[in-house]
Amino acid sequence: MTLFKEFKSSLEEAVEIHQGRKAASRITRFEIADVKSIRDSLQVSQAEFAKALGTSVDTIKSWESRRRNPTGLVTKVLATIQDNPNFYKELSVH
Repeated sequence: MTLFKEFKSSLEEAVEIHQGRKAASRITRFEIADVKSIRDSLQVSQAEFAKALGTSVDTIKSWESRRRNPTGLVTKVLATIQDNPNFYKELSVH
């Protein structure tokens, strides 16, 4: 199957799932991270945490106050840090 046909088939399946004509084969959900709790457990400042995550201090503040929620890849990164705090050390070195 060509890449185009595979992509087209995938999109058609997504439409069927969205319209309720087909059940999703899997669903992945991430809980909204408690960013302040994670950062506090690491004993780092908002500035240090923002730098390690490649974001701004304002973004960290908005996540901690729950005005906004982390999305996308950062949700996976936060879940990984929460499960394995040593992962944060790897991020902050670079």
